[in-house]
This record gives sequence, C-alpha cells and structure tokens, in this order.
Amino acid sequence: MKERNYLRRGLLAAMALAAMASMAAAQETTITLAGFGGNLQADLSKTLFVPAAEKAGIKLREESHDGLAGVRVQVQSGSPGWDVAHLGAEDCAIGAKEGLFEPIDYAVVDAKGISENARGEDWVGTNTYSVVLAWRTDKYGDNPPKNWKDFWNVEAFPGRRALSVYPQEMMEIALIADGVPLDKVYPLDVERSLAALERMKPNIGVWWTSGAQSAQLIKDGEVDMLAIWGSRVAGVIADGAPVKFTYQDGILGFGCVAILKGSENVEAAQKFIAGVVSPEIQARIPTMMSYYGPTNSRAFEVEKFPPEVLAQSNASPENAAKQLVLQPAWWADNNQDVSEEYKNLIIQ
Repeated sequence: MKERNYLRRGLLAAMALAAMASMAAAQETTITLAGFGGNLQADLSKTLFVPAAEKAGIKLREESHDGLAGVRVQVQSGSPGWDVAHLGAEDCAIGAKEGLFEPIDYAVVDAKGISENARGEDWVGTNTYSVVLAWRTDKYGDNPPKNWKDFWNVEAFPGRRALSVYPQEMMEIALIADGVPLDKVYPLDVERSLAALERMKPNIGVWWTSGAQSAQLIKDGEVDMLAIWGSRVAGVIADGAPVKFTYQDGILGFGCVAILKGSENVEAAQKFIAGVVSPEIQARIPTMMSYYGPTNSRAFEVEKFPPEVLAQSNASPENAAKQLVLQPAWWADNNQDVSEEYKNLIIQ
C-alpha cells in the first residue's frame, strides 16, 4: 500500500512538473508581427496587439513592412522572419489567393460577429477604417457637399478636388456618384466607373499618394474637398482647421492579420489572433482609436459606449449603415487589371 502511494505521488509530481514546463514553454513563445509602422501600428499595438499577446500568454515582437511585396519576400525565403502580418484586407485577400498564408483555425479563432466580407480562409479583419468625403467649411459654409453625387457636381459645388492614386475605394466612389445604389455597387462596373472618373478628372487638382499628404491638402486649403481616410481628417479637425466630413456614402474597409506560410509559431499565432478579434479586446477600439471601429460587431454588445463615442466610430451601427462595405474578394480577383486601367486614366 505504502509503495503504491509513493508511486502515485511520484506520478502526480511528474505530471505537475510536465504541466509547469508546458506552461513555461508557452509563456516563452515569441511571435513577430509586422505592420505598417508609424502611429497606426503604435495605436493598434496598444489597443489590440499587446492585450491579445498577454491574453494568449506569449511574447510579442513588432517590426514594420512595406506592404504585400515585403510579405512575399519573407514567404519566398522559405523561412519567414515574421509570423503575422497586418495589412489592408484587399492585400490579405490577394495574398491568400497567392498562397502566402496559413489557414486560420476557426476552431481557435471565434468568427462570430465578424462579417464574411471581413474574413477569409487565410485572414481575418482586425479593425475598420472609412474613406469619407471632407470639405472646407470656409469654402462652402452652410451649403456643403453631402455625398459623392455632390462631389461630382462641379457646377453646384465649384472648387478644387483631390482623389487617391489607388483605385480601391475610388472606383466604388465613382459608381456611387454616378447613381449606383450601395447594394448594387458590386460586382464593380469597371467601365462605368472609369467613365465617371474621366468626367471628373479635369477637376482633380491632386491625386494624393499618402494619408499624410491628403490631410495636408485639406488642412492647408490646397483643395476644397476630397476623399480621405476618416482617421486622417479627424486629426485635421482636431488641429483647428475649418474642415468637416460625413460618413454618408463612405467606404468602410478593413485592416486584417494573416499568418505567413512557413511560420514556426502557427499555434501561438492562432491564439494571438483569437485574442485580437475577441469582442472584449475589440471593444477597446471605439474609445482608444477614434474614427476607427471593431470588425467584431459583438464589441458593441460587451460594452455600452456613450453617444459621443458612437458618433465618432465609423463602425457604430448608425454610421456603418450609411456606408458601402468594401469587398476584398472582388479586388483579389480584379486588382491587377483594374489598377493598370486606373493608372492609365490618371497619367493620360
């Protein structure tokens, strides 16, 4: 009897040591996330990435990338130095089509509350952003443009305008301006969109290439109205510039994360991503990242936000209802051809 007790105690002790060793190993796991850098990555890190890593019991190392091209190089090396990349959803969809990512394990990552447009087999959305119409109040006073139809109406709303050099969102905006209802925008009528952009082209003073440039254009009064990221125009307004914007007919898109093919830390990365998209961590976005929003709609259920926070968040139910939701899958199938035609339109 005494011998059996010794054996039992020894077995229990061994199991306890094994469990402790397993926990220690999990805590020592480090994953590397590459993002866009700058203020956006710093804000996402504080709001989502660090809390998710802590929840998963892993260490997080962060680097920056130069877009999908950098991810391709990492994967093609056969031994990527990054485990997870934060990208725009169009690039996630394109990368998934190219086989750059590991599948998301939706048995680990709970997708409840995340729309189909905000996730794929190999990627999942982390945050929302919006491309919105902004204008100078010292130019238009009490009669500002209210939507993209007004943006295209140069007779009623004369002034200098700006659009992006990138076709994503601009092609959708052109169709909305041309009278296409939001629920009929996809699949995009490329020829109709390009024709609408061609008509507007003589009135585009600047085709901006970065968020910083777009913000400076409207802040300095170099243009009177433009398409701009909501997060960028918010900073302009906070600096005291006479500028306003509307979510009406905005384009609601997504940031996303994906696990690079060949990562040595796939299991840990899955747990990390599960935390990033959990409603409790997503609920940090509306208060910590004004003018962005959660991709997980359950974030608005786990916390009651004050009216002023909901008014700012692009993904609040009221603001989301005014906008067109970007379809990354469409861009994954059509990006190359459309980008070439759009570029030719600008330079001709």
